[in-house]
Amino acid sequence: MLQYFLENDLVYYSEKEITDWKEAIQESCTQLLQKKIIDQSYVEEIIQCVNQHGPYIVIVPGVAMPHSSEKSKGVHDTAISFTKMKNPIVFESEGEEEITASLFFTLAAKDSEAHMRNIQRLSEMLMTDGIIEQLIQTHSLEEFKAVEKEYNL
Repeated sequence: MLQYFLENDLVYYSEKEITDWKEAIQESCTQLLQKKIIDQSYVEEIIQCVNQHGPYIVIVPGVAMPHSSEKSKGVHDTAISFTKMKNPIVFESEGEEEITASLFFTLAAKDSEAHMRNIQRLSEMLMTDGIIEQLIQTHSLEEFKAVEKEYNL
């Protein structure tokens, strides 16, 4: 799966000092917007869904999977992009417990079969021992490539 991100030029390391989760979602869509896989309306749909349903996109500590409905008109192709934020993004804070993410795997689905394959591959990758921690420690494309080479995913 890491190889998929490299081969499709879908790896992005944000250098911005982002503190707002809405801005982080916008930032996580950068590669998909540039490649015209999605348009701005899809970004707004994702933000609206999180506003309505809470931080459901944070699937495990440190990892967010921004997405909206499969029927979105703002999606023109099927892909997943990887974005690493400079700092962890706080989605929700309850007392001392915070829901945060710094790894963003942003989903776009036009083809439901390909989309399900991508989610399955992503899920398998995220279950690999140590991969989330290794990716959180990366700060550049070169470091991402080193993790890909080490895990051969």
